[in-house]
Amino acid sequence: MNTICGFIDRLVQLAIQSNMISERDAIYARNRLLALMGEAEYEASPAVETDLYETLDELSALAAAKRLIDDSLFAKDIFTSTLMDVFLPAPSYVEEKFFKAYEQAPEAATNFFYNLSLHSNYVKMSRIAKNIQYKYASRYGAVDITINLSKPEKDPKEIALLKTAPPNKYPACLLCIENEGYAGTVKLPDRANHRTVALNLNNRNWRLQYSPYLYYNEHCILLSENHEPMKLTKDSFYNLLRFVEKFPHYFIGSNADLPIVGGSILSHEHYQGGAYKFPIHSSDTLWEFIIPKFPDVNCRILNWPLSTIQLSSENLEDVAECTDYIYKTWKAYSDPSADILSHTDGTPHNTITPIAEKRGKHYIMNVVLRNNRTTAEHPLGIFHPHEDVQHIKKENIGLIEVMGLAILPGRLREELETIKEYIVGKSSVVADYHKQWAQELKGSYTTDMNIDELVRDALGEKFVRVLEDAGVFKLNTTGIEQFKTFIHIL
Repeated sequence: MNTICGFIDRLVQLAIQSNMISERDAIYARNRLLALMGEAEYEASPAVETDLYETLDELSALAAAKRLIDDSLFAKDIFTSTLMDVFLPAPSYVEEKFFKAYEQAPEAATNFFYNLSLHSNYVKMSRIAKNIQYKYASRYGAVDITINLSKPEKDPKEIALLKTAPPNKYPACLLCIENEGYAGTVKLPDRANHRTVALNLNNRNWRLQYSPYLYYNEHCILLSENHEPMKLTKDSFYNLLRFVEKFPHYFIGSNADLPIVGGSILSHEHYQGGAYKFPIHSSDTLWEFIIPKFPDVNCRILNWPLSTIQLSSENLEDVAECTDYIYKTWKAYSDPSADILSHTDGTPHNTITPIAEKRGKHYIMNVVLRNNRTTAEHPLGIFHPHEDVQHIKKENIGLIEVMGLAILPGRLREELETIKEYIVGKSSVVADYHKQWAQELKGSYTTDMNIDELVRDALGEKFVRVLEDAGVFKLNTTGIEQFKTFIHIL
């Protein structure tokens, strides 16, 4: 009993320290936590000095020991989110504070909302901290490498439950507004401590939230209030630009709207943004040009592995209309010499990944050209990671990776250690899909090399190859001439 009360007191103390509640709320919060822990009595206990994540872990373990919840990761996540919801105000009050802070500055509003998401453990920083992250100096500038360890593996009990659990109908998907306050199930994650902010942009209703598993600083999601499939139209470009008009300290971008090149969730219209400078944002210029229809828009081709046209103007409408002009032209464009066909048997293949930001008075749009055509030689996509790099990345190349941040599978943490042992001769065993790569690295290795740096750089170079595979116009003499042919049409 004393143990439970000690951790309850600590959780209340942490909530006060992070300004989620005041001292006036302490007794109320304590009693609500006692009820959730199945306790009717309270005894003052010696102070404990655990952090937020340790405190929640201890309370969920105690709840499992009391058989209040199942002793599984998903049940403990649901329980800890329910505990944290005790300290959170209703969504309407969160919005009220957000817009009051916005009157001071856009940064004040997002700082308030982001910190609330952190302190409530909606953004799971303890798990995000497990990710392996570093920068690799490539020929296009530094790119970001992340081995994603933040999403824990499912245990056997959870896997068994997933097989027998009925399909969920509510909420319809992970991005639906009905997730706000939703307890969670074995199939849908805990969202009791989830809050969103309603925004009206471009005469449409949206919700702003943060990603529970941040891939970069202040990783936010702007999602449609309606469960509608992803689609790119002229309105999409206005949506993005209106967002950076309102939040000029954030960038925002959209995944493409076709399979293979469209990221992981195409069932619900949404965009991703945040306060982070991606590698693409620092790209050099290959050449500049003007599109006659839009004389006030400065255009430049970026020195970036994915074929990117950057637009810049002080006029928001000009940038949106120019983006739409490029998009419509590209959708109908074919160049068989570059393996680019706009359609096959009526199926469209060309689309874009648009990324908006604001620099001073200028509205910026990076227009990344995409194509999702497949062939017998490249059944997963011509402009998709090719077979020789799929051992490190086989998934779709969506918005985040387009901008130069690799999100690589967690399995690589152990596999890279095995590869290092193989290279230095401590082991002869390596996974078949890594074998050729490991042999190449072993052939170039000498004992005076730092094995960790060798493998880190080799992994970075593999990711650069992934990006180059996704580029529709290659940055060689032939590819640049093909790119210029398309620019000439514009």
